Amino acid sequence: MDESTAADGSDPEFAPYHHPAAGWGAAKSVTEFMIGQEKEPLLGTRAIVKMNHENGGFDCPGCAWPDSIKGIHLDICENGIKHVTWEMTHKRVGREFFARHTVSELSTWSEHDLENQGRLTEPMSYDPATDHYVPISWADAFDLAGTALRELDDPDAAAFYTSGRLGNEATFLYQLMARELGTNNLPDCSNMCHEASGRALQAALGTGKGTCDLADWETTDALFIMGVNAASNAPRMLTALAEADRRGAQIVHINPLVEAGATRTIIPHEFRNMATFHATKTSTLNLQPRIGGDFALIRGIAKAVFEESESDPKALDRQFIERYTVGFDRYRAVVEATPWKLIEEQSALTEAEARQAARVYCDADRSIISWCLGVTQHEHGVDTIREIVNLLLLRGNLGREGAGPSPVRGHSNVQGNRTCGIDNKPPARFLDRLDEVCGITSPRHDGYDVVGTIEAMRAGKLKVFLAMGGNFALAAPDTAYTFDALRSCELTVQVSTKLNRSHLVHGKRALILPCLGRTEKDIQRGGLQQTSVEDSMAMVHLSKGMKKPASPHLLSEPAIVAGIAGAALPDSTTPWTHYVEDYDRIRDTMSQVLDGFEDFNRRVRLPLGFRIKQPARELVFLTPSGRAEFSAASLPDLTREPGTLSLATVRSHDQWNTTIYSDNDRYRGIKNLRTLVFMNRDDMRERGLAEFDEADITSIARDGTTRSVHNYKVVPYNIPRGCAAGYMPELNVLCAIGDYSTQSDQPIMKNLTVTIHRSL
Repeated sequence: MDESTAADGSDPEFAPYHHPAAGWGAAKSVTEFMIGQEKEPLLGTRAIVKMNHENGGFDCPGCAWPDSIKGIHLDICENGIKHVTWEMTHKRVGREFFARHTVSELSTWSEHDLENQGRLTEPMSYDPATDHYVPISWADAFDLAGTALRELDDPDAAAFYTSGRLGNEATFLYQLMARELGTNNLPDCSNMCHEASGRALQAALGTGKGTCDLADWETTDALFIMGVNAASNAPRMLTALAEADRRGAQIVHINPLVEAGATRTIIPHEFRNMATFHATKTSTLNLQPRIGGDFALIRGIAKAVFEESESDPKALDRQFIERYTVGFDRYRAVVEATPWKLIEEQSALTEAEARQAARVYCDADRSIISWCLGVTQHEHGVDTIREIVNLLLLRGNLGREGAGPSPVRGHSNVQGNRTCGIDNKPPARFLDRLDEVCGITSPRHDGYDVVGTIEAMRAGKLKVFLAMGGNFALAAPDTAYTFDALRSCELTVQVSTKLNRSHLVHGKRALILPCLGRTEKDIQRGGLQQTSVEDSMAMVHLSKGMKKPASPHLLSEPAIVAGIAGAALPDSTTPWTHYVEDYDRIRDTMSQVLDGFEDFNRRVRLPLGFRIKQPARELVFLTPSGRAEFSAASLPDLTREPGTLSLATVRSHDQWNTTIYSDNDRYRGIKNLRTLVFMNRDDMRERGLAEFDEADITSIARDGTTRSVHNYKVVPYNIPRGCAAGYMPELNVLCAIGDYSTQSDQPIMKNLTVTIHRSL
């Protein structure tokens, strides 16, 4: 087992290795990581602590979990240290690097090796004659991009993609540029992650966001955590879980895999526990539904609540239901008509297990239900989240402290992107206000989302593609199809901090425009600037970098947007240069356009920033009925064809989205291996597979086409029968471009139909 090692995550033998500190990881491993990157063991930790104590604070470019409201001095996590260290590397990628390596050669490199070369230092333009990127001045780069946009016959022949790390000010300018050009083609990473959450919550409650904040997490009686690998994806959530356990709250984890953070943790700022490796529980119950079985489980809990109400009048909050909701009778009829046998079949859990969760829910005066991509990336993601809201409404778990829906957004400002206008289907009210304040005429037709953008590229309808951050080529589904689509563009523009696959899979012309990282000083004519971000609980606060930029040739994201806009819109009356001189000017305009951003510049400078009001939290429902609306969907049919499995793509612990820090996944016991598939032991035996055998995985799309990966090592794991899992982005190739939810338009990355056979 020299090349790779693995362990079943449920095996107690590996518990110390898996769970020494789910919020921090083993201190030694973090140190080793940072030594490998920088030769300075505590670089990332010191940087975060220092910047968090500077006036204005610092927002980690990682997850969107809120900052502590208690003023914790070490409110950090292992992955946050990795993000910051990875950004602050001393390695550089300049003209000499690109002169040594052709794009064809770089295309053979791994994702880790590409990003590990270091920070991009100057604008580069692709030269097809030599297959090299060559230097280009900022003025010429802006002219090239601006001319390409200006000369399009149709503004909808361009698309403007956004990654979740883009700050609010740059986001606002970016969407303003797109709409002044005449398009709503604003695909973003939400289209692949939490689109189902926004659509479900909007339909049920009249708001696309959760209603909870950290104070609710600190006072609730019961937490239901669904489809979340907190230890790797939102490590600071574990502080809230540990504190909840200590005060006696019940914590129910619902996930096909029992992840490290669903058992116990050590919190970084609890120094005595860190020193003695004393762990705190983070769960009181773990339930493992089949992939996609969450809907059936929630339906089962609701069914048990209705049955309880026959003998206990307090099981339902009838006053709340009558005063604030519509559709209750229809919903009750659907639930009562759903047989327990069907619930068991579709969830792969027993009636007793569903009733156990229902007992926790009924005994709690206040409950929060939280979820992430394990719930959203399914055909029935919207229906599942509507069912979650239904369950909350039954007991009045809305509009009061310690209760409500609480989606976990993955990237640091993905929620802020949507708030500030990145929306391919923008509401008319927002466009009306934008036009009035900014003096433009926005288009009123819908634009392309991620899947629509890829299909439009492939069909030759989309000529210019701009990406503000991210790694679109690898994050998107159907990798080969997406690559072909990008290569059909006339121009691709990537605004980035590091080299990645999207620079190598490019259009006929291509630009790499390097930007400042969030850790770095952003100095404009008006002095040192700060940008704002919105976390997953709608708190908006400022972030200020304090490190010297990696190169004197880097520009900020607002400056890059303004430069392209100035070249693309030479007759624009929008004061692009004026905005970039002082970001307060951008915020002044935002305060006039965006609901909840009134008095923006003052409020965002408060110690913890400010929270955008959520009408549903105040029991004000901006729905057609003016009330919270029950849904009454039927359970989805999860029946599989004989011989097939349901496969979910997941991230490893040493990974953030498409950034791969190493080939290890410590909490799942994996070392030096990414081309793997986690399987149930009985499913392995049925196929004649043993641990570390090599297997071929073939997906079967809705249209009958197949896609395959070969020689993936099989790893036994504690996962329900009929289910399998493997890493993204490697397995994104298996998700066909047409396999997206008809409810949310999200690619169904968490529920692919596959066959697995021994490699020949």
